[in-house]
Amino acid sequence: MLSLKRLDPRLIGGTLLVIGGVLFLLQNFGNFQVGSLFWGVVFGIGAMAFLWTFLSDRGQWWALIPGCALLGLTVVLLLRVVAPSLEDLGGAFFLGLLGLSFWVIYLNNRQYWWAVIPGGVLVTLALVAGIDSVLKEAPDALSGGIFFAGLGLTFVLLGFLPTPQPQGQLRWAFIPGGILLVMGLLIALTAAALINYVWPIALIVAGLALVWRTIRPRQI
Repeated sequence: MLSLKRLDPRLIGGTLLVIGGVLFLLQNFGNFQVGSLFWGVVFGIGAMAFLWTFLSDRGQWWALIPGCALLGLTVVLLLRVVAPSLEDLGGAFFLGLLGLSFWVIYLNNRQYWWAVIPGGVLVTLALVAGIDSVLKEAPDALSGGIFFAGLGLTFVLLGFLPTPQPQGQLRWAFIPGGILLVMGLLIALTAAALINYVWPIALIVAGLALVWRTIRPRQI
């Protein structure tokens, strides 16, 4: 199996020079964004190198983080060339791919349960960035609600996911998860102008529960 350690740096440098020369030649025959395309290819090669490091040795999990980050930068740069209409989604793709690296770290080794937290946060940020790019007139409260709800779901999921002993299931994660979910729901309701109905209903439910506990028959 080919190892990155055996690759001669001169081979990599020469390949990049050839690619750069070809791209600059193409600029003379059409309207090409050589800068974005060239650096997209460079970052893509770097991403493949790091990802190959992980695939060659699963113990090198750290390589997933720079690998996916460089892959995200590759997508951002290439979108400018091949799909300018989707350029605004570049940030969402970058954050999503970076978040994916942490999920793969956890799936590769369940001992690294901590990777679920940055993975969930980054994927949530990617979702928020994507929504803000598509729904430019969406209220800020909607993005805030989705952000807190995403964080809450991350912790709730962490409480269910299996982890090696002696940790077992991380049930403590349900507490911050529940709090964040409630915060996200309240913020989202503010965006939907429904918050004015939530508090009165909550007071009515609490009052009915208190009355029921007072008048219900007591067991002897």
